[in-house]
Amino acid sequence: MILLPGLLFVLWGELGRCLEKDEGFEFQGDLRHIAVTNRMVYISTKERLYQLDHDLSLIRSVSQRGILTFAEIVDDVQFHRVSDAVQWNATFSINVLLPMDESETLISCGATDNECGYCELLDLKNISNVLYREHILVGPPWSSSASVAFLVDVKTHHASTERYILAAIQQFDQPAKKTSCLIGSEVVKLHNTNNKQNGGVFSPAGQHSTNSIESKGSVEFVDGFQVDFVIYLFSNLPSGDKGNQVRLLWLEGKNNKMTTFASLRGATLSISGGGAGSRLVASSVIPGGPQVLWSGVFSMDGGPTNTELVLFDISLDLSVGSLVDPDFFLAKGTTKPQTPKTLKPKMVLLRQKHLTAVLAVRQKAWMVFFIGTGDGQLIKLAVDKNYDTTCTRVLYRADDDRRVLPKLRLDRVDDKHVYIPFQNQVKRVPVSKCSTYTTVEECWSAQDPHCVWCSSIRRCTFEEECQGSEWLSIPDVSQQKMVSYKVVKDRTDQITLTIQTHVTASQDSLSNFACQFSSKLSSEFCRRDSPPPHFPQCSCILTNGQIPAGGLNVTVRIRLGTTKLLEKLMLTNCNDIQGPPTYVLCHRCVEAGCDWGMGGCSWANQEAENDSVCQMMVSGMKFSSPEIISISPSIVSFYGRNHVVLSGRNLDGVTRVRLHADTTCNPQESPVWNNTGVNLTFHIPSADNKGVVKVCVLLPDGSCHGNAEITYQSSPSCTNIVPNSSWISGKRTITMIGSHLEFVEGVLHSSAMQDVRSTRDNCYKNLTYDTPASDNVDIFQSGVFVRVANETLTCSTTITYYPDPEFTSFTSTRIGDDVRITIQKKADKLEIIPVELMVWGVQEGKQHPCIMEEKETSVETEFFICEIRMTPKAKFQQLKINYGNKTVTLNIKSFPLFALIPIVLLPIPCIVVLVIIVYRRKQKKLTAKIKKVMDDMELNIRNDIRQGFVDLQTEKADLMENVGAIPFLDYKHFASRIFFPESESLMALCIKDIDQDVLQVQLDECCQGLSKLIQNKVFLTSMVHALEEQKSFTIKDKCVFASLLTVTLHNNLWYLTEVMEALLKDLMQQSSSSQPKLLLRRTESIVEKLLTNWMSICLYGFLRESVGQHLFLMVSALTQQTARGPVDCVTEKALYTLSEDWLLWQAQDYSSLKLKVLFAVGSNGEVSEPLEVNALSCDSIEQVKEKILSAFRAKFGFAYSTTLVNLCIEYEKNGSFVPLKEVDGSSEVIGEVTMLNTLKHYMVPDGATIKVLSTKTHPPLSPQGSLKDDENFSGKYFHLIDPDVDTDQRKNPEVKKFKLKEVHLTKLLSTKVAVHSFVENLFRSIWGMPKGRAPHAVKFFFDFLDTQADSMKIMDPDVLHIWKTNSLPLRFWVNIIKNPQFVFDMEKTPHLDGCLSVIAQAFMDSFSLSELQLGKHAPTNKLLYAKDIPKFKQEVKGYYKQIRDHPLITVPEFKEFLQESSEKHENKFNEAAALRELYRFVQKYFTEIVEKLDQNGTPSELTEQLHHVKKLFDGLKSCSWN
Repeated sequence: MILLPGLLFVLWGELGRCLEKDEGFEFQGDLRHIAVTNRMVYISTKERLYQLDHDLSLIRSVSQRGILTFAEIVDDVQFHRVSDAVQWNATFSINVLLPMDESETLISCGATDNECGYCELLDLKNISNVLYREHILVGPPWSSSASVAFLVDVKTHHASTERYILAAIQQFDQPAKKTSCLIGSEVVKLHNTNNKQNGGVFSPAGQHSTNSIESKGSVEFVDGFQVDFVIYLFSNLPSGDKGNQVRLLWLEGKNNKMTTFASLRGATLSISGGGAGSRLVASSVIPGGPQVLWSGVFSMDGGPTNTELVLFDISLDLSVGSLVDPDFFLAKGTTKPQTPKTLKPKMVLLRQKHLTAVLAVRQKAWMVFFIGTGDGQLIKLAVDKNYDTTCTRVLYRADDDRRVLPKLRLDRVDDKHVYIPFQNQVKRVPVSKCSTYTTVEECWSAQDPHCVWCSSIRRCTFEEECQGSEWLSIPDVSQQKMVSYKVVKDRTDQITLTIQTHVTASQDSLSNFACQFSSKLSSEFCRRDSPPPHFPQCSCILTNGQIPAGGLNVTVRIRLGTTKLLEKLMLTNCNDIQGPPTYVLCHRCVEAGCDWGMGGCSWANQEAENDSVCQMMVSGMKFSSPEIISISPSIVSFYGRNHVVLSGRNLDGVTRVRLHADTTCNPQESPVWNNTGVNLTFHIPSADNKGVVKVCVLLPDGSCHGNAEITYQSSPSCTNIVPNSSWISGKRTITMIGSHLEFVEGVLHSSAMQDVRSTRDNCYKNLTYDTPASDNVDIFQSGVFVRVANETLTCSTTITYYPDPEFTSFTSTRIGDDVRITIQKKADKLEIIPVELMVWGVQEGKQHPCIMEEKETSVETEFFICEIRMTPKAKFQQLKINYGNKTVTLNIKSFPLFALIPIVLLPIPCIVVLVIIVYRRKQKKLTAKIKKVMDDMELNIRNDIRQGFVDLQTEKADLMENVGAIPFLDYKHFASRIFFPESESLMALCIKDIDQDVLQVQLDECCQGLSKLIQNKVFLTSMVHALEEQKSFTIKDKCVFASLLTVTLHNNLWYLTEVMEALLKDLMQQSSSSQPKLLLRRTESIVEKLLTNWMSICLYGFLRESVGQHLFLMVSALTQQTARGPVDCVTEKALYTLSEDWLLWQAQDYSSLKLKVLFAVGSNGEVSEPLEVNALSCDSIEQVKEKILSAFRAKFGFAYSTTLVNLCIEYEKNGSFVPLKEVDGSSEVIGEVTMLNTLKHYMVPDGATIKVLSTKTHPPLSPQGSLKDDENFSGKYFHLIDPDVDTDQRKNPEVKKFKLKEVHLTKLLSTKVAVHSFVENLFRSIWGMPKGRAPHAVKFFFDFLDTQADSMKIMDPDVLHIWKTNSLPLRFWVNIIKNPQFVFDMEKTPHLDGCLSVIAQAFMDSFSLSELQLGKHAPTNKLLYAKDIPKFKQEVKGYYKQIRDHPLITVPEFKEFLQESSEKHENKFNEAAALRELYRFVQKYFTEIVEKLDQNGTPSELTEQLHHVKKLFDGLKSCSWN
């Protein structure tokens, strides 16, 4: 309620420029709204509001940017508009723009960036002057083309009127996204327009509580208006599979807002042929008249192409009882299940593709429709009072395919212009082209109700512009001719010629109406007793009662005021028109003013003639009926096309081709030539409008045959050419880029306008052509033009001509059997590429083609390189180079030999001998060296392949010697890791300590209240839905909430199961209509995480008893198999692995070592018995320590007392022990990277003795912690994979063996063979049936899915299979396989994670329904188990079938199972802590939860209980001691 000071800056100039030539205005951004007053036009875009004069000249514009100041209370948020030069943080998007002429204010409403409402009252004369502003929502909170707003008047009890803003807002099936501001569910609301009304300006409040209308589902509004206090609203109701309904709503504006809304009535608009897919695109009411006539553009199939303009009578019959609408109802009301009234159209006015907009006006007795199209046209259609249509006229035609928006407006200054809105432009176009008609006949033939023939100025113009009082125009009903005649013969053989004029004239013209008949055969043509002329008719009784056999020429002169009309007639004796009943004879009869009937031609009677009787007649010529098969091309621009070929049958007699629109208006005819009987050629003439026309072929008798179509589209436009230069000699291939270039017939340059270049490879966006040559030798620019039919269009780009390229020399070099030619050319700006050149090498008169390969460029020279393949000639003396239309010859450079002979020949023998000796020696050494390298490389690869083969053939499953006791985690730690995998704090918070396990903790009052609420299923499901609708409630929040809920309800698992089932049913309803196969595939909702937790609780016993051992054995086998080969300590890649990404293929040779390990006991040097440990020479010192600890645990069944960090080892050498360290002074350093020491580095032999010491009892001289604690460990150190540095930076460079990754892929298979039996045992333990029955939870849940599929009528068995797979293997077992640390007390290394991912992938592939298509490029993780998957799939199918065939688990039986599970793990979790964490979400989204409870109609007691819980928790917070 604050008056905004004048702080707004007005921006002129570049922000929007007026296009004076076309009377148009361009603006920045896309058009949102356009409003028109008696003097001004207002346009809003996303970021600007423009004020224009009625001729579209810019007056001012203001920015919609501003400063949005935020506050904790939404009502305190403020928006202040600023200029473009000032920093801003928000935009005010206008969604309602309504001018009020009476108060000279402009209503501007919409939303700011926080999606909160904001409204302004602007000065209509100066929009930079803000009269009032308020933060309130009027209309939609988002930009919506399917919402409407307009001003309505309501007649009050006191016979006065109140004006309101009616806002009809688009609705969606899904609830609107939540914002910081409240958005109601009202569909139609009435807002005040002044402060005197109840609630103040913009307020929707009224005197009663019911002040709006709501809807059942989706609503898309199209238009709305008011006629005589009756409000009309049009909308589309999309209803999914049922199609779309077009709905009309009536409201009577009387008494007040409540009475107006209570008068709601509805009807469905039905159009024949539209079916359920028809949609309303645009609409306009036809002003005036006793009936309320309305026109609508309908899409017949819901798409943009098949459209119709349809006329309806939408008058509201108040005498009929209430027409209740089943989809709309008063707020706080209910709908009644009844079918609404159906309205049928009066007629279809126009069928044409791509109609997008309509505006209707009345002109005298005519209805005039201005129709916009999707390809940029404005069409005018006139309809008379009998609903007969005239020919359509094109008022505006865009060159391109820009779409006319459905917001056509009339210029209210003079009603003689229409505003056409495009995406970023508005055009102002006259409503008629009267001035283009030069004669009275042309003016009448235009059939334009806006035009009259002004007699005083002898010009076709608007009636208002006719200065004199005499004018003529078309009549009130559509007519084909301005003057028609009849020849009537009565029983006395008296012949009467009757003339009928079909015009409307001014009173002055009518008072001076006369006719004069004359004939050359008779001076007194008419009898004196002929009736006197009486507008609009003249009659003449022929003096001679006979018409000569050859006919009688008659001239009729008609005078209307000062306008004279001349009509020449040829009277024929109707009885003489005889012969076989053909089209020609019928047409001749009717043209002669006679009547055609069953008996042939006869004298006319006084009734109106019917020209259509001849349309059914056949041709009388002896021609077989022609047929049209094809027209090429059949799609052209509106300029037409020359030399079009029509193919068909029986075309011999065809003389012309006729083109006409669907309404048979304005037919055009084109002569034909080259007619062979099956093909003919003709020109397609230009057209005023775009669209489809019918084509038929004419025979000499005038009959037209065949039914083909030609489509007129936009004209071509060219925006760029590549390359943009040419050499002067011409014929350079140019690619032109633009649109509709397939219509181009030729290209011209301004330098040679007579030379039309033919095009090739024409398509929509580009074409190619060759440039013409030029006589100009200088550098110059030439314009580019395209020829379309008989039009020449200018391109928006030019081409530059440069002198021809200058090639200077060439050299040739033999490479094997080929000869490489290097051509030198002076650098220029032509940017020639190799493909533009053709080169031949010439030797002994023969030409050898040289294949172009590449181009190299320097500052002054360009080099083109080509090769002459497989030629015995090493040198070529001559080169021929072709570019464009020109060929140049290059000769190799030669010098005077006699001058060089003494200089060259003398040293040649010495040089030759020396070179041969040196070359021979070097070649022998190099050959020997290369041979040795190749032999070594071949030997290494052979050995690697052989070793891989040996590994595969000798691999044994001897990995398990002793794994010791399986370190299962207890239940609460297992469950907490499943529940909170990413939050250790929540994990610790929700687990009770060991000493609290047996205690039953009493909940405080706060937690008891919240627990009681959660135990109410209505409240809990409502809260879940409310939270999931919040954008800020992330997937992480959903998982945490679900797990906290699981902890809270752990003691009541049956209730948790019921809640989960209810939420799953809701989720299934959402996904069933779109993608049912995606159900439960990801964890994107609370119920999906609940299902994971539920499965984990219910299957823990099965996991522990049946699967756990197999899982641990498989993980141990993987770990042992990995340790058999090298493992890089830094990257953790290994030679023995299942994952190609973790394959250590770079490892050099290594050897296996057996170490005798002694453990120091006591402090006096005593040692234990030796322990044999297997190690590798390439192992790092830390890896050796790990293997020692693993061997100790395997040997004795428990872990060694000292941890790895506090362990140090020494190697016995020559009677003394040498410390072994990860890094010391002897470590190899390459650049700045240090290699970790290995056993090979210390030269530790097989059978060596190692002593293990503890740093606690034997502190080392130089303490060294773990290097992996260093944050930059991988950057400072390397192990088996060399760093990326130069070789010469090594201290002791050694020759590394050449390694190929592909050779070592067999290690993947070797590892797979070693652990395969463990993998198979694990898989079969998962889908096994202990005691012949599946786990209770699996059977219960799969039966639940079967039941839901039956109730939802899902017949596809694949859907059910996928549901089960997503809920059990994907949601639970894959999680367990990939994360064994959830089950066991162990650590998972990244390498182990990679291997487990491969096994998990194979596990899921076993459940997949799709067949694997594998080839040589398939990933190795798929190939490894490719042969096993089909066998596993059969086992999975049997597993699912067994579960389905088992008897159902009864509810009491399953309740008992859940009760046992709850009691078994009672008091393991901290329920109070979980409840407090849950309350954080309740507190954050308290308002949204309360709203959802109200929407669902839950009992008020629940809401009161929730408020009570909030009060308790708030009081708890205020106590400082708590």
